[in-house]
Amino acid sequence: MVFPLYDDNSDRTTTPFVNYILIVINILVFVFLQQVGTNDKFTYAFSTVPQEIVTGRDLTTPDRVVEHPVSGQELLIPGLQPTPFSVYMTLIFSMFMHGGIAHIAGNMLFLWIFGDNLEHTMGHVRYVIFYLVCGVIASLAHVFTTVAFATEQGSLLIPSLGASGAISGVMGGYLLLHPKRRVTVILFRFLTDVPAYVAIGIWFAFQLISGLGILGVGSQQGGVAYAAHIGGFIAGLVLVKFFTIGRASSYG
Repeated sequence: MVFPLYDDNSDRTTTPFVNYILIVINILVFVFLQQVGTNDKFTYAFSTVPQEIVTGRDLTTPDRVVEHPVSGQELLIPGLQPTPFSVYMTLIFSMFMHGGIAHIAGNMLFLWIFGDNLEHTMGHVRYVIFYLVCGVIASLAHVFTTVAFATEQGSLLIPSLGASGAISGVMGGYLLLHPKRRVTVILFRFLTDVPAYVAIGIWFAFQLISGLGILGVGSQQGGVAYAAHIGGFIAGLVLVKFFTIGRASSYG
């Protein structure tokens, strides 16, 4: 696997304040609204639920107690909570929520590394629109893949959340605009510098292999919505040229 640490920002001359604001919003939502992942009522009210999106109907379900298959310990699975507005708005709200500290830490690191260069190239307003559009497309990719390939009806009720889809779009755009930019990564336990097309290419290959490998059981396994990552990444690749029309770009 590849884990990026930082990239070359020597030619960036603008302050990526939109990227900073996105990171701050994600952290504030996780800390104060999700209460560091302990506020299940909030999380299960504002996450994206595939069945809600395809039907347009808000759903509530009771809490469930399940037995862990290995330890035998009983676990409480919270039920879906009422959403106080249109369920389609969860496509946006859910991209600012996270499932745990490791989840948000990893996402914000990736956004910190790759988002600033894209904002510099696009401009502040275009960047935030690009980010949100990629996030919505990523969530829809997860929803419709789940509907198409789920083997159990209950899979449609599993909520999804996180900035991963939007950040995948950022990475797709970054790859197209800056394929040769040096990125410092941990690659198979070694610290090294590689071109962006290597760092991001290996990451996407893992998403693609993992996503295709589980299509027979739905698009989410082990808590990772690979279809959202793939959908967001492709959206970023397709849309980035449109969002940089008329902007002076440095490709490399």
